[in-house]
Amino acid sequence: MRQSVAELARLPGVWRGGELENVVHATVATGHAPLDGELPGGGWPTGTLAEVLHDGVGIGEVGFLAHALAKASEGERLIAWIHPPHVPYAPALAALGVPLERLLVMRPASREDALWAAEQAMRSGACGAVLLWLQGLRSAHARSGARRDDEYAALRRLQMAAESGRCMAVHFRPASAEKLSTPAHLRVSLAREGPALMLRIPKRRGPPLAYPIAIKAGWQRRFSPSPLGEGRGEGRPYSQQQPQLSPVHTHRIRAFSIVR
Repeated sequence: MRQSVAELARLPGVWRGGELENVVHATVATGHAPLDGELPGGGWPTGTLAEVLHDGVGIGEVGFLAHALAKASEGERLIAWIHPPHVPYAPALAALGVPLERLLVMRPASREDALWAAEQAMRSGACGAVLLWLQGLRSAHARSGARRDDEYAALRRLQMAAESGRCMAVHFRPASAEKLSTPAHLRVSLAREGPALMLRIPKRRGPPLAYPIAIKAGWQRRFSPSPLGEGRGEGRPYSQQQPQLSPVHTHRIRAFSIVR
């Protein structure tokens, strides 16, 4: 029996190329109406892998998702930060309603450890969100061969793990990664222009966003300095006029090294 195009478009995972997908997976509102209006389902997807592309650290690349992260922590679910460039700024997170005792900061020794930790966290079902950074991590295996293919396969495993664990999975990558293929269902590119964050959507389930949208860039410069940036300049924007973290904040964020 033949089906019409309209009937086919109602099937899960099927949509017209010029329209946004009629989403069947859960989404979380970002708190930015212009952005939510451009995302399939009206919010940031959960149960799938998304990518945030940006250059520079502290431009608001995490802050624009603060509302979604607070929602992701509901139901006593954890938020895993895997190899963040700086230590999460606890007072800002607490002010946004994110329970600090549910935050996990993981320091893997290699790219393989980071990808492994991300996959386990996503698949576990215990994490409402997993945030992953791979920049600065070296491979434990000194191979120059099919690294790009290997990384695509690893990201594909993350996509499936996020789906299995119903997790909000976000992979932060440099802007140059836009030319690389990805299994992520959503790809957002950010650039800072004065007080605003200019946002493009080069990949979503539907046509790319043809024009950038501006959203308020909150939560910038709200990380405490990390040893990763000391002495090399990366940490300077975060250390200027930053208050010291009090024990009431810091002791509630758990930090781990990854050992397999």
